[in-house]
Amino acid sequence: MRVVCVWREGEDYSRTVEEWLVEFERRTGREVESMSPDGREGVDFCRTYDIVEYPTILALGENGEVLSMWRGKQMPLFDEVSYWL
Repeated sequence: MRVVCVWREGEDYSRTVEEWLVEFERRTGREVESMSPDGREGVDFCRTYDIVEYPTILALGENGEVLSMWRGKQMPLFDEVSYWL
């Protein structure tokens, strides 16, 4: 499984996302992949999964299917995300 957080640095929510990512790794020992929507890979990823709101966290299955998704500034609970890892 793969969990990806798509977000932009320098936005009003950026500090919240950075702190959430660090704290998630500290508490669970697992890492959520971080991706910018502005890079080449990020543009393709956002187009593929129809991501238009940031931050967005996706839990993806082995074949790339979306298992769960969280959108917007309200970050999900660590347990909700760690379940997919």
